[in-house]
Amino acid sequence: MATLLLCFIYLFYIGLGIPDSLLGSAWPAIYGDLHVPVSYVSLISATVSSCTVLSSLFSTRIIAALGTAKVSAFSNALTAAALLGFSCSNHFLWLCVCAIPLGIGAGSIDTALNHYVALHYNAMQMSFLHCFYGIGVSLSPYLMSLALSEEMNWRGGYRTVFYLQLGIAVLSFLSLPIWKSVKTTQQKQEDTLVLPLTQMLKRKKIWASCGVFAGISALESTCLIWGSTYLWESVGLSAEMAAAMITFYFVGMTLGRFLSGILSLKLSDWQIVFTGQIFIFLAVVILLSSRYPIPSVLGLFLIGLGNGPIFPNMTHLTPALYQKKASQSIIGVEMAFSNLSIMLTPVLFGILSNLMGPGIFPVFLLVMFMLMSGCTIILKTGDAYSRKNKKAQALS
Repeated sequence: MATLLLCFIYLFYIGLGIPDSLLGSAWPAIYGDLHVPVSYVSLISATVSSCTVLSSLFSTRIIAALGTAKVSAFSNALTAAALLGFSCSNHFLWLCVCAIPLGIGAGSIDTALNHYVALHYNAMQMSFLHCFYGIGVSLSPYLMSLALSEEMNWRGGYRTVFYLQLGIAVLSFLSLPIWKSVKTTQQKQEDTLVLPLTQMLKRKKIWASCGVFAGISALESTCLIWGSTYLWESVGLSAEMAAAMITFYFVGMTLGRFLSGILSLKLSDWQIVFTGQIFIFLAVVILLSSRYPIPSVLGLFLIGLGNGPIFPNMTHLTPALYQKKASQSIIGVEMAFSNLSIMLTPVLFGILSNLMGPGIFPVFLLVMFMLMSGCTIILKTGDAYSRKNKKAQALS
């Protein structure tokens, strides 16, 4: 029964990824149709990210009250409703309104499913979970491109994706009896410790965890939003080719998470995390040393390959780094910092790019990598010290 439930969770994570890349693929058609400036997309994405951050921060209390199963079902339904609203939009302000439930739904289900899998399944299954997110992220732009090519317009594309998300939402409600039959779910929910945000942020260790997730998300969001611009303006690819080549980041991310799932049978979470960081460092060195097309695309691929496995493995480590009772609250804060980074770092890079040019792209990635790797070392050192003390106490 636990295996069947995991299949449903994988499906829900496809639903989590579906909206994330949809706006970017549809925006060229949307802003022309609604006669708004192209820069207005940042207002919608900022609304989604802000609501996701708030949802992540309050998710622990919601999950403790309703349970992971109901939170997943309601979040999927909320996401479907938001996509339906997008498909019916005739005004930019309505898009911003629909972005609110989209962000709220994403934050709650992301925290709920990450914590549940981290607590009840192994690292391999956690990595495969995030592979399915990659499927969702890759699927929605494809469906939107089909809609636009068949002259359905962007609203038809959103409506198509809505039907897909609606099917996932219906299945999430049908899966509720399966959740109930898994007894460990109810036991772990009864043991959940809801920690106040102020209490958590007083601990340096939690700040280090949040720094790791902020660094992971900074690398990802910067590559996805600014990678094409860098390939176009600094490397010299055409706009069409630059847009196509950024897909190598997605390929690297998905492949990295798939390989991480397999390697987790032989390697620990920490070993996979540090191996991923070696690939990121190699990628940054390649980007810093060459601006030719092939090395630049290879660098983006390697960043995806290395960065992709770090998120699921760090999430899987959270219950081991902290008390299991408190891990739900801490994962909520980690997801909040992750989404805050997704919202802010592309803006920060945009400001720096205006001042110094898009050629600063590899240097910016190096700084974000240093943030992530530095916080990882702090966490690993603290974890090793804690285990050593526990072992000494047990021997005494």
